[in-house]
Amino acid sequence: MTAASLSPPIASQTAINVLTALLEARTGQQIAAYRSWRLDTALKPLLRDRKLETLDQLVTQLLEGSDRLIGDRIVDALVNQETSFFRDAPVFDTLVEAVAEAEAERRRVRIWCAGCSTGQEPLSLAMLFAERKETNGAAVPEIVATDVSEAALARARAGRFSQFEIQRGLPVRRMIRWFDTTGSDWVAKPELVKLIAFRRMNLVSDQPPPGRFDIVLCRNVLLYLSTDTKGPVFAKIAAALNPGGKLVLGAGETVIGQTGAFEPSKRFRGLYQSVGSAAHAPL
Repeated sequence: MTAASLSPPIASQTAINVLTALLEARTGQQIAAYRSWRLDTALKPLLRDRKLETLDQLVTQLLEGSDRLIGDRIVDALVNQETSFFRDAPVFDTLVEAVAEAEAERRRVRIWCAGCSTGQEPLSLAMLFAERKETNGAAVPEIVATDVSEAALARARAGRFSQFEIQRGLPVRRMIRWFDTTGSDWVAKPELVKLIAFRRMNLVSDQPPPGRFDIVLCRNVLLYLSTDTKGPVFAKIAAALNPGGKLVLGAGETVIGQTGAFEPSKRFRGLYQSVGSAAHAPL
């Protein structure tokens, strides 16, 4: 018997089941059994805050129902918020081309960042197109960013990042141009943040933001959804797009074998294009 096998479990199986079921019910996201260690890691700060020692005690408080906010705090802690500025940089070069194509068809392009986490992705877009405007006068697209976590959105709206976070994907020239220093943190300039409309939205259960979009970024979100949940989410995104609108997924994600609402774009490598009646369905 190894030392590892003598270690106590992170929680009883009942507690694990309750927590994973809560996450899936609220967000559609799943935690595989072999990754249940994430529960302990993600919820440790909440345990400390509530002066609890085990996840079983946390689940007891959840089931008692005396604190209506505890479920929200658990979900906020468990939702995967891994992100960075200009993540997968070549994608942003392609987006500039896709936006230029859409601009030829309509006055102002609209972009939706679904699952925006703490805001690095929409802020990257805002920087990119604000710089383009300074160079050639082209309009900055309307950017709407949504996430299921109110805690993540609060950070995104504040635009406040640590030294570690700001250096992930940002060169020094952009750090200085678009952020101010406050102590050891970096804070996005107000003129950058105001280019983005942040809204809380559950991608599984809520309706998309009003209006139609030309591009939707939904990167590394569907990766955590069950197969049964992915289809309706794809249909929801397709219905929110203008005809021929583009979808951007994470590097490890695809529409192939998942939905008939999208097909690989013939012009923009790595992007997907809405097809058929799904793009015209009522919102």
